[in-house]
Amino acid sequence: MAEYEVVREIQNSCSGNQMRDVFFDEIETDDPVEYVRGLLNGDVDEMDVEEGTDGAITIFTNSKGLRQKFLFTLI
Repeated sequence: MAEYEVVREIQNSCSGNQMRDVFFDEIETDDPVEYVRGLLNGDVDEMDVEEGTDGAITIFTNSKGLRQKFLFTLI
């Protein structure tokens, strides 16, 4: 299993508020996409996955109108 540092950004949906909630965690998983699906209880309307050349994986989701960004960096 790979070990990742995960940065989760939740965009604020209130108009005029540019602040975001940001959370940091360290996890072990073989599949970051399935990890995110499990975290969101499979309730994902849209998901885009970008893989960086350095092994980082960025996942953008839209779940019930709530947009989130997950950045997985190998430890």
